[in-house]
Amino acid sequence: MLAAYLDTLQVVERLHRQLLEVIKAELDQRGIRDLNNVQALILFNIGEEEVTVGELTLRGYYLGSNVSYNVKKMVENGYLIQERSLHDRRSFNVRASEQGRSICKLLSDLFGRHAEDMADSSIAESTLIDSTKTLDRLLRFLSAPQRISRISSAA
Repeated sequence: MLAAYLDTLQVVERLHRQLLEVIKAELDQRGIRDLNNVQALILFNIGEEEVTVGELTLRGYYLGSNVSYNVKKMVENGYLIQERSLHDRRSFNVRASEQGRSICKLLSDLFGRHAEDMADSSIAESTLIDSTKTLDRLLRFLSAPQRISRISSAA
């Protein structure tokens, strides 16, 4: 079980890194130099929503990056609009600008092409659905508070 578990964790990590490489290649191909792959992924996950910087951090998609720094750079480069929250003057809400929404569309189109290509490959939709269910269960397992407390008490 340990070997299978470690193999799964390694594949998930490599999959995320490869996703970022694919996004970087798409940005490079389009000549977009003022936005990095993590920032583009942040924009894609914001989509049409308005969120706080804290919510972006809590979503946890951007490990290894400084969300506040990336938000600041995207505001400076015109990809995000940042406004102080009306309800909590200490926090800021962000939403994609028109330029940011164009990046969302770019990635949406990229992922759409991938889905079409996948339909022609040996990866069936049912396989993806089953994989997602398994990864969701793994995520819940790793996120369980009793798991964290057991790990902490063993240290």
